[in-house]
Amino acid sequence: MHAMKAYLPPLARLLMSSLFIWDGILQLRDPTATAKYFANVHVPIPDVAVWISIVFHLLAGLGILVGFKIRWVAAALVVFCLGTGFSVHLAAGDFNNMIHFYKNLVMAGGFLYVMTYGAGAMSIDGVDEA
Repeated sequence: MHAMKAYLPPLARLLMSSLFIWDGILQLRDPTATAKYFANVHVPIPDVAVWISIVFHLLAGLGILVGFKIRWVAAALVVFCLGTGFSVHLAAGDFNNMIHFYKNLVMAGGFLYVMTYGAGAMSIDGVDEA
């Protein structure tokens, strides 16, 4: 049981961070297409927002992955997941977006858990807690 407590948090962080790192990389590979999508879903100043989004996705994803300032990163991701869930994915009658809406709610719940319990021992933050 002790080994699970040591190894499951890093695995959880890997799984939780993967979406944000991957999305940041995809946005970085084609920022023009991302800006067009942002404009389509009414994100203000999409040509600027895309670069903010890329940086946020990559830094937040990496912060979760390595467990650095994880409670703050998780708090930012709670706000981000709820914000994008309610502002982008809550489209009446759009089944695909409803799936993304609920995915965002689930992720926000997971990040609330991370805010409460931290990164675990195998993390940058865990070094400070040891």
